[in-house]
Amino acid sequence: MPQDRNDSLAEPVRAYRSELRLAWAAVAKDHLAVAGLVVFGLAVLASVLAPLISPYDPTEASETAGRLAPPLTPGHLLGTDGQARDMLSRIIWGGRISIPIALAPIIASSILGLALGLLAGFSGRLVRGFIMRGLDIIFAFPGVLLAVAVAAIMGPGMMNVMLAMSIVLLPYVSRIVFVETVRILQMEFIEAARVCGTGTTRLLFREVLPNVIGPVIVYGTTSLGGMLVLAAGLSFLGAGVQPPTADWGIMASDGRVVLAKAPWVSLLPGL
Repeated sequence: MPQDRNDSLAEPVRAYRSELRLAWAAVAKDHLAVAGLVVFGLAVLASVLAPLISPYDPTEASETAGRLAPPLTPGHLLGTDGQARDMLSRIIWGGRISIPIALAPIIASSILGLALGLLAGFSGRLVRGFIMRGLDIIFAFPGVLLAVAVAAIMGPGMMNVMLAMSIVLLPYVSRIVFVETVRILQMEFIEAARVCGTGTTRLLFREVLPNVIGPVIVYGTTSLGGMLVLAAGLSFLGAGVQPPTADWGIMASDGRVVLAKAPWVSLLPGL
């Protein structure tokens, strides 16, 4: 009997690892996905190494080139912006702001979404209805509009932007976890675990949780690009990080007034 119980508890872990291998195999076959992963990895690496590889201070004007110097200007590979600041340095340093702003809401909403989804899945009809109807209210608002509204109410700033984006993601993650939890609770190995005397707490952490983490990770990774764009968009609208901090959204916004004369000021951080 102990051996049977161990096999039952190990089965979800093996299934989770198998799902991850299948997901990676699917990604490896998609050349665009691999290219995107490589580009994002290089962006993260450059951001981490910004103090070492950045040629200039991102907030100081260049002494060797004027305003709006075009790309390939000697000493300024990507040119300068409207305040004569080096574009390459600002893009590199901007990743240290833009990437964490996109990652933090995904992590926060995943943790809270796991808690709410599991609670709704294991609870009775009253608690389940209260949680899911509350999330449905958030669902009623378009994601971008909701993020802009929350950021506008809270005021500009990095923390407020991350809070707004977390609220946008929370109902999606919670619903994924809830649906997976209900599905898993109806499977045979759950019944076997209950017959063996497994309690609710052990059932949640040893049987259900390993099986719902996989879909949450997949959803989080697929949401990363959208969160980067949303964070940049909020900064673009003035609701996010404020100047003179280097941020991709602020840089794209700064280039609006000189778009016809110097399109690279907005184009490069936008890309």
